[in-house]
Amino acid sequence: MSLTMRADGLTGFVTLDNPPVNAIGKAMRDGLMEAVKWAEAENFDRVIVTGAGRAFAAGADAKEFDGAALEPFLPDVCDAIERSFVPWIAAINGVALGGGAEIALACRMRIAGPKAQIGLPEVTLGVIPGAGGTQRAMRLCGLGKALDMIAFGRPLRAADALKAGLIHAIEDDPVDAADMVNTEELGCVVPTWELPPPAHDAAAFAAVRDALAKRAPGQVAPLRAVDVIEQGLSLEFAEAMALERATFLELKQGNQSRALRHMFFAERAAKPPKDLPHAPELTEIAVVGGGTMGAGIAYACVSLGLPVTLLESDTDGVERATHNVGKLIEAGIARGRLSKDGAQGLRDRLTATSDYTKAANAPLAIEAAFEDMEVKKAIFAQLDATLPPDAVLATNTSYLDVDEIAASTRDPSRVLGLHFFAPAHIMRLLEIVKGAQTSDRALSTGYALGKLLKKVPVVAGVCDGFIGNRIYARYREASDTVFMDGSTPWDIDEAMVNFGYAMGPYEVQDLSGLDIGHAARRRQDATRDPNRRYIPIADRMYELGKLGKKVGAGWYRYPGGGGKVEDPIVADLALEEAHFAGIERTEYEEHEITERLLLAMINEAADVLAEGIAQSAADIDLVTVFGYGFPRWRGGLMHYADTLGVPHIVERITALQAEDPVAWKLSPVLSDCADRGLSLAEWSPA
Repeated sequence: MSLTMRADGLTGFVTLDNPPVNAIGKAMRDGLMEAVKWAEAENFDRVIVTGAGRAFAAGADAKEFDGAALEPFLPDVCDAIERSFVPWIAAINGVALGGGAEIALACRMRIAGPKAQIGLPEVTLGVIPGAGGTQRAMRLCGLGKALDMIAFGRPLRAADALKAGLIHAIEDDPVDAADMVNTEELGCVVPTWELPPPAHDAAAFAAVRDALAKRAPGQVAPLRAVDVIEQGLSLEFAEAMALERATFLELKQGNQSRALRHMFFAERAAKPPKDLPHAPELTEIAVVGGGTMGAGIAYACVSLGLPVTLLESDTDGVERATHNVGKLIEAGIARGRLSKDGAQGLRDRLTATSDYTKAANAPLAIEAAFEDMEVKKAIFAQLDATLPPDAVLATNTSYLDVDEIAASTRDPSRVLGLHFFAPAHIMRLLEIVKGAQTSDRALSTGYALGKLLKKVPVVAGVCDGFIGNRIYARYREASDTVFMDGSTPWDIDEAMVNFGYAMGPYEVQDLSGLDIGHAARRRQDATRDPNRRYIPIADRMYELGKLGKKVGAGWYRYPGGGGKVEDPIVADLALEEAHFAGIERTEYEEHEITERLLLAMINEAADVLAEGIAQSAADIDLVTVFGYGFPRWRGGLMHYADTLGVPHIVERITALQAEDPVAWKLSPVLSDCADRGLSLAEWSPA
């Protein structure tokens, strides 16, 4: 039944009990319908509904979304609760999200614990509230707050929910408080469906639609939610409920909702294997290198309450490292995320030094120095000599061979890669690179740190660039090829932004700096396939000193007033290089640009899967979404490929092979999937 019922005098107690978060599936809906009948048969003067554990109810069971809706439907459950002659009180002991919030909104009263949250985040799964959330919320907390909660999926903390009128009180023990409510007071509370809707506010609707155009471009559900709220203002409650439900059911079957559900479950599945040993307790962390990445890692760790020893090579480096972490702390204060006392606590937990013995007791060290193999080997030799013999040694390298780094230590089994993404204290992806000799203990330590930092952990094998940067290199290569053969950086950027990326590949390069890409190309010169086409335009940019936004000019120009403008000099470089190469340029349509870049990534990702660098297609989806900005609402790169269909992808790549057989060499995984009738999500070695 997924819930329990008990009576105490004239009060009925219903406890939602479906661990871990009391998801609302068919069994719970059956139980709630039975509870309504039970309460009326017992003629209680109230029913108090709460959740077992730390949640009230964290939404519907998303596993049911793929099939037909099962009776009893949640709108009918909420309607039965709301219209019962026995008033229900929601004692919100933890999160009440989605369907959990809708159950609470259908109750006559809502009393929350101090740490409770209530929200309607259905748009994050590509749908809208489907059991009265759009109609009840705006009647209780007003149009503006309801639009903000529903269109952007933002939950309210208890204090904000009280201020908005969504709940009636905050109490340390909401169940006891609900039991103490005066019967006369309870009888005076009007059921939500009887409340009038707020007045129409054209400015509010225009503002939220404008904001969605900027923050959620391409996404369907948020705008449909706004439409349903607006239309509901002029409909009878029952008609508005029918409109909401029909919209929910329609969106539930759409590609965006399927993609977002895929990402939801992929993220939940990103956990250490059950057979891994327990990780050692992380009592302190050593971070080597106080540049942008090292400072971000150190800041993230001290923010957890962990002491961090930040190691540099000399006094100047120590000063720079201290300054870099200090800037992050000051930014936290400026954004209101850190109090002055909290900021001082972070500073107190940080020790910046050039003395490696200060980190002699650290169970984990993370090297985040310059991308140079000899530099990293020297650092690992010092760590190997200084830290305890069972300490785990990690490298944050983006490309370099983790096995070669590990071989420079006495015990390669304690070495792994922990590839953070910039900014390290914000970006959620953590690639855990498993070397040939990496032990299970080291691997579990990487997972443990990822859990503490609330990262999405993905295990990768050793190759140049691991999962993400290897695929991204093909994205860059395809971009440069399209640019040289017939487009411009701004046309390519616009195409990818229209696809769903926040920024196109050239604007991203301008932000990171073109010198970084130049150094990576020089590192690859000795091993580059001589048969593979090389596009020299980025090298010309480097020679011209156009290194990106930090110098005011890269692929775009950045005038002193801010913003970016197209640079005709950059477009001319492509014309020159095409002329030198004897290429007759052609003008690409937007859909051709998008297709070529995406197919290049999909083909490379299939090779990553074939070589075992990624353990599953879902892992590649996590990497591309959380590390590289692939639109979540498209489900990640491999899920998107499966929506296109493997046979279609094989057909298009085969057609492109005539242009460049090396760049468009079809991945054996794609061929295998086509031959076996499999999706990429289903593929495994035969």
